[in-house]
Amino acid sequence: MAQRTDPCERLLDDAVRAGVFPGAVWAAGDARSTLSAGAVGLLDPADPAGPTRVDTLYDVASLTKILAVWAVIGTLVDAGKLDLTAPLGSFWPEAAGRPLAVVTPHHLLTHTAGLPLRANLRHLYGSDRQDVRDGVLAEPLVHRPGAAVAYTDRAALVLGYLAEHLTRQPLPRLAEDRVWAPLAMTETRYGPLPAEVRERCAPTEYDDESGAPLRGVVHDFSARLLGGACGIAGVFTTAADIGRFLRHLLAPRPCAFSADWTAASLRVHTGALVPPRGLFWHPAPGTDPADDVWAHFGFTGTGLWLSPARGRWAVLLTNRLRLTRDPGPLTGVRNAFRTLALR
Repeated sequence: MAQRTDPCERLLDDAVRAGVFPGAVWAAGDARSTLSAGAVGLLDPADPAGPTRVDTLYDVASLTKILAVWAVIGTLVDAGKLDLTAPLGSFWPEAAGRPLAVVTPHHLLTHTAGLPLRANLRHLYGSDRQDVRDGVLAEPLVHRPGAAVAYTDRAALVLGYLAEHLTRQPLPRLAEDRVWAPLAMTETRYGPLPAEVRERCAPTEYDDESGAPLRGVVHDFSARLLGGACGIAGVFTTAADIGRFLRHLLAPRPCAFSADWTAASLRVHTGALVPPRGLFWHPAPGTDPADDVWAHFGFTGTGLWLSPARGRWAVLLTNRLRLTRDPGPLTGVRNAFRTLALR
């Protein structure tokens, strides 16, 4: 066996051997370039002839909240079309007269809005997409906005609906036109994936209905209920495309969201509340806000990190759900990877 000289490769290859995930792709770099990248393991443990490749597509789950929702909202703020401090009921007719009326976009971005923690969309509202939208926007709050930090998928779902209201365009089109195309993220898209690229996609969890692992179809049930595309999840992409996205955060160009939006997002907005939150971003586990290392993770086994102070970024994509729902083993690998990648 050839000697593994990249410490990230050694870490991730060892994790494959330990059964943490079938395979992984990683990349890390600075504002100008990628300094470390590669792939380890298999796309699917059931196919020993199918290695993971650097261009493997992953269902990135909640990274959708950053790559699509946060980025699109940033373009609306930059354009003066959205005031983060304005109560939703003051400018959005669907929110007026409902509990959501007193919530601001800032509450949603900091997970302090008081929305229910679990989506439970089908159970609560059925399978009709308009019924789901109506139900989500009418749902009572569980606490006063600003009183507590509680991560919920619903925050991104509501912000996606809001972006669509303000622009009269669907979220996938907004993300493509305002973010992905300008940043040359040519492999990034909402699913379901077309047949010609599905074989490059890492499978996730076994699906009882199809009798096979999900591949090219979003794992998140709420996103599937909504046709595969919403603020919660649904994006498929590669490590290279996420690298392009993260480089823009470190060295922005006048083609997508601004440096001001990034700077505003990567600071604590929740005061003494715990856990501390920026705007959708949060301080990386194992770090202090003063360390200026920010992160976001996805349930399928994905994660990204950014440190403006160090001028570094990193992304780790895995399909750990193909093996297990237990997040414990991956948590340790993520923390070790972050330490190595942002040195």
